[in-house]
Amino acid sequence: MRFLVSFLVVFFLIFIVALFINKYLTKWLGVEKKESISETPGKNMDRWGRGIILCIFLCALPMVLEYENILKWYWVLFLNVLIGFQSVLEWKYLKPSKQYLITLTYLIFALVMVFGMNYFTI
Repeated sequence: MRFLVSFLVVFFLIFIVALFINKYLTKWLGVEKKESISETPGKNMDRWGRGIILCIFLCALPMVLEYENILKWYWVLFLNVLIGFQSVLEWKYLKPSKQYLITLTYLIFALVMVFGMNYFTI
């Protein structure tokens, strides 16, 4: 029960910080109204790329679960590839909006959270 409460508190704090980062960076960087990649010519590349990345990482998951010591690095690699792919597509197709900078900030934030998981576990 204590773990669940601490997990929910940490999750709520992360959510609030992410919203604050999004609002602050959007205003500071002058990011225009958010447009989705699915509304650009890169729609098919986005779908296929995410599907291929997901298939590769889901196929590798059973092998990674056998070794606990590399599980964190699996998630680091997964986040880097997935969010990095999204930011490259945003840079290519939504360059004037600067939305890719917010995505890269989320990547850094997510990596800090993955590396900080050791401090939140009981």
